[in-house]
Formats: sequence, C-alpha cells, structure tokens
Amino acid sequence: MKLHVFHRTRYTYAAPVRESFNEARLQPVSGPQQTCHSFQLKITPDTRLSHYPDFYFNCVHQFEVTDQHKELTVDANSVVVTLDEPELTPETISARLGDLGPLGQVERCYDFLQASTFVDVNPELARLARTAAGGQTDCWQVAQAVMTHINREFHYQPAATNSHTHMREVLVSRKGVCQDFAHVMLGMCRSLNLPARYISGYLYNGPAERLKGAQASHAWVEVYVPGRGWHGLDPTNAQLVGGRYVKVAVGRDYADVPPVKGTYRGTGRRTLTVEVLVSHAEEPAATRA
Repeated sequence: MKLHVFHRTRYTYAAPVRESFNEARLQPVSGPQQTCHSFQLKITPDTRLSHYPDFYFNCVHQFEVTDQHKELTVDANSVVVTLDEPELTPETISARLGDLGPLGQVERCYDFLQASTFVDVNPELARLARTAAGGQTDCWQVAQAVMTHINREFHYQPAATNSHTHMREVLVSRKGVCQDFAHVMLGMCRSLNLPARYISGYLYNGPAERLKGAQASHAWVEVYVPGRGWHGLDPTNAQLVGGRYVKVAVGRDYADVPPVKGTYRGTGRRTLTVEVLVSHAEEPAATRA
C-alpha cells in the first residue's frame, strides 16, 4: 500500500520567544515491511536542519531558532510503501511463555523487559496478564489475548489523559487513547517476561473503516517472538499491524519517541495544534503549503 502522510505541529506563543532548540522524530523507517520513498521536513521560521540516529536507530532531526518568533511550525511530508506482516500461526512458532528463558540477555530485548518512564513491571500486572490470557501458553497467543482484553475492558476517550499520563492512572480509570493502551500492554507483556516495545507512527483509515486513532499520531506495540522477531499488535483497535500502519519510531515508551520536543526562552503561555492526514496514493496527495 502506498501512503502519503502529512504531519503539522504548530506552536503559537502569547509573546515573542527566542532560543528555541528542538528535535523531531517524524521520518518513517525503512525495513522489511515498509519503505520510506520520500521525506521532507519544513520548519517555519526557516532554519538549518541536522539529523542523527538515536540509541534505537530512530532518525532524529535537530534544529534551532535563535531569533524572536511568535509561532513555530513543523511540517513533515512522507511517501511510504507498506506491506502486511507475515502471518504467525501455531505451525510457524513454538515458543511457550514458560520456556522463554532469560531473554533479557538478548541485547535487543533487555530494554524492552524493564520498567520505563510510563510503564511499570510487577507481579500484580503479571497476574492481570495471565487472567487476560485465559489459559493460553503460546507467547504469540498470549500477546493477542492481552491485546483483546485491553480493547474490551478499556474505553477509548480522547482528552481523558495527556502525554504524561502513567499507565498506573489508566489501570484505575480504564480510559484513554492509543498511547495509554500501548503503555498498559507493554507493562502486562513485560511482566510476563515477554519483550514488548512502543511504536509511534500513523494509521490509514480507509473510506469504509472506523478505526480509532486514525488521522492522528498513533501508537501500538511490538512483541518479540523467539525465532520470528518483532511483530505488531494494536490494542486500540484489537488487530494485527499490517499495511495500513506507518512506523516512525521505536522506544521503551512514549518518552523515547515524542514527534517534536524542545526548549525555548520566553512566555509559558502557548497553544499547540497538531494536524495529521494519511491518504492512499489514489487519493489527493497529503501535502500542504
């Protein structure tokens, strides 16, 4: 599937600010299931861009605006071709949850078994996850059962939380958005010794679908299946990740992969607006001036 992604972040300040230093994680990755054909990042006021790979090999763009300004706009335009992930069936995997062993010794798994900024790992969560698993023992089936449990028991409610809400609060309120549901799933999976990592990106919602979290930054989870690698699950929509998903960045939780973050000098009174448009190649291109 060929997708166009437009993502605009705009900060409007009550008074002129200066010395704004920022970084953005907005460039989609390229890998076996996805190829980023083009990416353009435009900053207003105009400035010089540099980029580097972070610890998890996400592409990070850095920029600074030292002169006074009352508005900062970050526009990202991408063209991405995606594929569905290969199907995992009981015949293709044989990893039982109790036989996973010390996966923390596997370098690419260690960080994704630990507690992190917005995620707890503890026996209580493990008990909750086992209950959600309903007797399943295969690690991939367990992960899917946890995903289904979160989708069924938690209510999708925009504005019920914010970007700094910890999973502990979501477990109590049972409501939130894709970021919150991903954090809960991360905690439950990790507490079962099942490596799980946070994915930021986008979700294409076709004309007939009513998917939650589309036309906005989206978040889901990838779990590590021994012998088969990382595979995506979306607890917000209770479905496997496939060609409708555009992957941007990987982290332990949201704290590792915010689309735009930075500091500046000046007033604390500001307004943030975010606009996201994901469209199929056959639709009008998702671009803005």
